Amino acid sequence: MGMNKEAPLRCTSCSQIWQKQGSTSCWSDPDTRPTAPGYCPGETEEQIISDSFARYQGDDEDARLAKVAARVEGLCYLPIPGSDAVNARWTRVEDTIALAKLMGYRKIGIATCLGLLEESNRLAEILKAQGLEPLSVCCKAGSIDKLKLGLKEQEKVRPNSFEPACNPIAQAELLNQAGSDMNLIVGLCVGHDMLFNKYSKAPTSTLVVKDRVTGHNPVAVLYGQNFYYKRLQKQPVIEPEQLNE
Repeated sequence: MGMNKEAPLRCTSCSQIWQKQGSTSCWSDPDTRPTAPGYCPGETEEQIISDSFARYQGDDEDARLAKVAARVEGLCYLPIPGSDAVNARWTRVEDTIALAKLMGYRKIGIATCLGLLEESNRLAEILKAQGLEPLSVCCKAGSIDKLKLGLKEQEKVRPNSFEPACNPIAQAELLNQAGSDMNLIVGLCVGHDMLFNKYSKAPTSTLVVKDRVTGHNPVAVLYGQNFYYKRLQKQPVIEPEQLNE
């Protein structure tokens, strides 16, 4: 069944419904849920939804991963006695360790940015303490100058100095060769993370998203739209003339 061109994917619009009603159609009891909006993919693309869900009900690796992920989601919350509220108890690191353990993963690859070697080393120590085997590969492995990518000297961070290029495909291939069961991205640049994901044979999760300005907390931009980051709503990040360079 093809995409309904009259109802483009825009689940973000349901944020307004959530604000007004405290819930949405997809997060409500079927007997009492509000009417789904016309753009809801659960209504317009029911076949894709049901076919995809059927894949989780089998016994292959994808189905197992989906079930374990759902278990971890439940484990990371604690119910409050006498209340329907819950408290989150696990950090993302703990979620990740729990999933690895429940999936039976042992070798955990770490595709790390050079600028986060200290953080990745701390992560490796935690993984070892939890009985897992960390394998880590730095983004600059091989130390090949950016000029060999065809970049100009002035396009470097520090022109007129040696500056190695990131090599995410090599990171993935080295971890493939080492037989990692699961890989974690720690601070790879946007684009480099895409290439790593593309070439990684092991399932990959991002533990740290690089954001040099916000201390690797990119959601801060979304929280701050009405203040410092309002400029993102008014000013283009790349000027039109730069697109033709």
